[in-house]
Amino acid sequence: MKLSDFMDITHLQTIQDAFSDATGLAAVAIDTDGNYITKGSGFTDFCMKYTRGCAEGARRCQRCDAEGKGVYECHAGLMDFSIDIILNGEKLGAVIGGQVLPQEPDEEKFTTIARELGIDPSSYIRAVHKVPVRSEKAIRSAAELLKDVVNRMVLQEYMNATEYKKIHVWQDEIVKATDAVLRIKENTKELESLASKQTIMALNASIETARVGAAGAGFGVIAKQMGVFSKQSTVIYKKITEDANSISESIEKMNET
Repeated sequence: MKLSDFMDITHLQTIQDAFSDATGLAAVAIDTDGNYITKGSGFTDFCMKYTRGCAEGARRCQRCDAEGKGVYECHAGLMDFSIDIILNGEKLGAVIGGQVLPQEPDEEKFTTIARELGIDPSSYIRAVHKVPVRSEKAIRSAAELLKDVVNRMVLQEYMNATEYKKIHVWQDEIVKATDAVLRIKENTKELESLASKQTIMALNASIETARVGAAGAGFGVIAKQMGVFSKQSTVIYKKITEDANSISESIEKMNET
């Protein structure tokens, strides 16, 4: 199952953008294969232009994206987070981000990283000084809040989508049931007609038996039984009609709600 199967991804994008604006933390959603499903929010030049912009930096970033769990320090010395998007016990993706400093940058440390990645150290240092600084506690709290909000939204979107499908299935079944009731009524009318004919035949047989006297006694017994069966059939047909009408009324009530 994919998130796009049941939800509008722009809703996730809206929450992600608002989160980034409010906290200063970067964020982007990915699917279970690591493909981006939203546009990145709040990413800085330090990350996108310099670190991920070089081959070695991109390779290290991809490894962090794949292996990072919870709140952790990335290869470039920033604090990152990775929160799973879970629905009914199944992981559908994750929101990764962070890209903030837990304290003011150590220029010597970032100069070393720049050289390892083949980036101009002075440009790298200028870029890192533009990265937001947040305490580790604030980063963890923000990540937990985003996790709760996103997973609640995903569950609600899923419930809305499934209920929508159920309603359509319900409507389709009502149509089928209505058609079935109409067929029952039509068939019942035919059976009632046959029952009436049976009654007439039984009556005629009784008259004929009385006319021929003792010679038709055996036939008279049969005719009498035909009359009994006809009466029983009429009662059954009446019950079927009543049940069909009751079903029709129930369907009409369901359509009204």
